[in-house]
Amino acid sequence: MEFKYDVIVIGAGHAGCEAAAAAANLGSKTCLITMDMNKIAQMSCNPAVGGIAKGQIVREIDALGGYMGLITDKTAIQFRMLNRSKGPAMWSPRAQCDRGKFIWAWREILENIPNLHIWQDQVKELIVENGEVTGVRTYLDVTFKAKTVVLTAGTFLNGLLHIGRTQLPGGRIAEPASYHLTESITRHGIVSGRMKTGTPVRIDGRSVHYEFMDTQDGEEDFHQFSFIGEKRHLKQLQCWTCFTNEEVHKVLRDGLPDSPLFNGQIQSIGPRYCPSIETKIVTFPDKEQHQLFLEPEGETTQELYLNGFSSSLPLNIQIQALKKIPAFKDLVIYRPGYAIEYDYFDPTQLKHTLESKIIKNLFFAGQVNGTTGYEEAGGQGLIAGINAHINCSGGDPFVLGRDEAYIGVLIDDLVTKGVDEPYRMFTSRAEYRILLRQDDADMRLTEKSYLLGLAKADRYQILCKKREQIKRIIDFTEMFSVKASLINPALEALGTTPLRQGCKLVDLINRPQITLSNISEYITSFKQLLNSIEEKKDEIIEASEIRIKYQGYIDRERQIAEKMSRLENIKIKGKFDYDTLNSLSTEARQKLKKIDPETLAQAGRIPGISPSDINVLLVLLRK
Repeated sequence: MEFKYDVIVIGAGHAGCEAAAAAANLGSKTCLITMDMNKIAQMSCNPAVGGIAKGQIVREIDALGGYMGLITDKTAIQFRMLNRSKGPAMWSPRAQCDRGKFIWAWREILENIPNLHIWQDQVKELIVENGEVTGVRTYLDVTFKAKTVVLTAGTFLNGLLHIGRTQLPGGRIAEPASYHLTESITRHGIVSGRMKTGTPVRIDGRSVHYEFMDTQDGEEDFHQFSFIGEKRHLKQLQCWTCFTNEEVHKVLRDGLPDSPLFNGQIQSIGPRYCPSIETKIVTFPDKEQHQLFLEPEGETTQELYLNGFSSSLPLNIQIQALKKIPAFKDLVIYRPGYAIEYDYFDPTQLKHTLESKIIKNLFFAGQVNGTTGYEEAGGQGLIAGINAHINCSGGDPFVLGRDEAYIGVLIDDLVTKGVDEPYRMFTSRAEYRILLRQDDADMRLTEKSYLLGLAKADRYQILCKKREQIKRIIDFTEMFSVKASLINPALEALGTTPLRQGCKLVDLINRPQITLSNISEYITSFKQLLNSIEEKKDEIIEASEIRIKYQGYIDRERQIAEKMSRLENIKIKGKFDYDTLNSLSTEARQKLKKIDPETLAQAGRIPGISPSDINVLLVLLRK
């Protein structure tokens, strides 16, 4: 074997898998190094994909030619579209997956990608020459040469597990931590820090009294994650819900002296938006109950995941507290919840391509950048893998704007603002979320990926056909006139006000009671048009209806985005010596020097940079 590659990816989690697949599919000779080939794309916490804003990221990964959406559909055992009561900008797909089948579906794909090789080993050292990465050295004492390296080590760098006062080295339970690699990176001037995350107890389903729980069923409609994938084919399962109570809280409070989070054992920062159960009872002392979700780990296993009960309390406290809940009075568990501390690297040290500003051709993606979640990791991995290939083969950097993708918002937030806690994506983080809906990720991104060479011709042809069919539907509604006398009986039947005079069909569809499907029952030619759609009919009809009903909001947000894009086009990197700009505040000088933003718009998003600071830079640019 010749241990020489274009791209080496360290770690086969969700970021690493997407990075390696993207680089190899684009034509780079790629090696994915993982300590355990049987844990590729392991779902370390909940075996679920998607959720609020996260589901949008997965659809974007799919639209760009990544694999997370395809594999999620293939292994899903429950699917739901969250936030249906809100507007379509907030709709977020989520699926519970079979953990084991998810791993093997990923491995099957990776092992069959040309240009991609998998090596089972641990990397202990980064090889850097003259400020540029040239390879890695492993625990098996193998030296790999590479043009680029993508680090996606997840929670394994100097990982330390906590269960009460018990501490165990590891990247996950029963899996070894990775040592020395952090130190081989920081010696070159890259700053690292420590973060914390956690996971809940895993329960034996045979010990649960389901009669004391409420069921939560999935949905069986046309929605899925991939724009090109097959319909879900695994058995669809229920989830269940229940609540903690004051007895549970008393046991937890009594156990706080042995909690690593409260006795000083853990010093690092945990995720604000996915707190442990002990954090919840301390933060919300007046709350009498907290909702828990019991979710299956697979199609046939008895192992269940208790969402909402993440904990690092001692084993006996976790069990004693849970037994105070009627559904768990005879509780048997497979393993307790635990917390884990690990190294991450300050993401403000990265370019928008996710390449290091300090070590050339070294890319970082996933939890090593201070994020949390499979979806955030997968999105970063895809962008890092694409740009690692570009660094090897030439071409313009591939960067997504904040008005183009949630992935663009995620990366811009990381490299511009940095992190002081594990970063989790929400719809509220995107100022253009009406433009970033889950239904149109392919319309936004697939053509970009096709021109790049990642999305293949068949996927692009599906997009073109879908785009043409949506246009036909919208054009019909804008051109077709309805007569009041003919349509009024239908409007009354649909519970909406009759017309006084005729109008265009599009005006009727803008009414909340009217949908494309229900009004088509009264307009023969329109029904024939909808029925002529042979593939993905429901998806195309829904996308068309959203475009019609929300076109005014979409146009207005696009205008705002285009106005802001003018600042995105004003390049400032390398044009100022910030230390000498006395007209800026001290904070502004310090932060601009540290981040060294590419554009004026990016500078404006740095915390602590005021509009007056931006105006100063504009005046200086004119001079």
